[in-house]
Amino acid sequence: MNISHQNIDEINAVITVDLGPEDYNPQVDKAIKEQAKKAKLPGFRPGMVPVSHIRRTYGKAILFDEINRLVSDQINQYISENKLDILGQPLPKEDDKSDYNWDFSDAFSFNYEIGLAPQFEIPFNEKSKFTDYAIKADEETLESRIKNLRRSYGKMTNPDISEDGDVLYGELKQLDAEGNELEGGIVNTASVRTDLVEDKKIKKNLIGVKKDDELTLDVKKAFKNVSDIARTLGIKEEEVESLENATFKLTVKNVNRLEEADLTEDFYDKLFGEGIVKTEEEFKEKVKEEVESNLAQNATQKLQNDLYLKGLDAVKADFPEAFLKRWLKATNPEIKEDELEEGFADFIKNLKWTLIENRIITQNGLEVKYEEVLALAKERIATQIKLYSPGQEPTDQQLSQYAVQLLGDKEQANRLFDEMKALKVFDYLKGLVKLEKKEIEYNKFLELK
Repeated sequence: MNISHQNIDEINAVITVDLGPEDYNPQVDKAIKEQAKKAKLPGFRPGMVPVSHIRRTYGKAILFDEINRLVSDQINQYISENKLDILGQPLPKEDDKSDYNWDFSDAFSFNYEIGLAPQFEIPFNEKSKFTDYAIKADEETLESRIKNLRRSYGKMTNPDISEDGDVLYGELKQLDAEGNELEGGIVNTASVRTDLVEDKKIKKNLIGVKKDDELTLDVKKAFKNVSDIARTLGIKEEEVESLENATFKLTVKNVNRLEEADLTEDFYDKLFGEGIVKTEEEFKEKVKEEVESNLAQNATQKLQNDLYLKGLDAVKADFPEAFLKRWLKATNPEIKEDELEEGFADFIKNLKWTLIENRIITQNGLEVKYEEVLALAKERIATQIKLYSPGQEPTDQQLSQYAVQLLGDKEQANRLFDEMKALKVFDYLKGLVKLEKKEIEYNKFLELK
């Protein structure tokens, strides 16, 4: 047996595997004997099928399978021993059209194309400068959060006349181009939330109305979000785009208003626990702490994205694009050509960043341990439980059991491993590069690119 590789250029190569009968026949003979022991064929007792019969009947198929297995194992071993940094998986060379008899005496020569990862320096060092933002809650953001909290514990009333933020409950009937009720058109009873209406003129028309009032509403113009349109009309989201006439008559049946809760100690106790907050000043300070704690994640995401963009921009490298497209087609046979072309640029970006991460991991001896992935899985599960089952507090033993089950799913395990790897790289880079601390109000932070 002989295996070698030849570089076509810096990012493409071909691996050649040469096999003679002496290389594959021992494995083929062993596989045929094992098949004879397991075979259940008419006219033969179980386990007593002659080896010669199996060779004559199934020999070529077994030969084919064993050679494929042998070649695959040898290529993987060769790549590992020679430390070839490959992209994707080896693919049989397209113009390799040798014909074989498959009669246990052929000399085989197989050629496989491989894509090689480009060589580059890690684009970060002690001189790299980034801004680490500390986001402060601006007054508008704080007031919005306070309003939402007060409304969450408020009470529903039915005022005579609507104001901005009220909900108009009524019947919607689709109209034709002349403004008449459309025969067979959409009819739905729903709540129209004025706070979701983006068109200023339409919103103005929804303010100051009362029960039994009738008004015309262009639903597509009123709501920009497809899900809001679908919910209001009682149709599926995919039906919204094909909706040609979105003008409806709204007959108001009721005006609903969620009154904000009073700023009392009883309200504070419901939010934060008994006796923790006693005054309006303490309440606002507590809300500010909560908001800024949540905004810290926005700052982290901003820094992660800045590192990502800097890495992509700094690494100037070519990729074996033709090979990678062929590999993507081979591993995703259902993918269409236009889908492949449309998503290929993003694929290359993600691949480039993955290579950057891997080289940071390798060159700095970073390691992702199972215990860390398990802890991350427990953290994610606990978050989900709190989100969907408020008040439920699973024990650490229960979280461990759930996490082990989750990691039993290969796809989930790989996802969490990649997430932990990304966290390791991020923590390393934060300690490597020069970070300039900067305070910024949330509304100004949103204006950053």
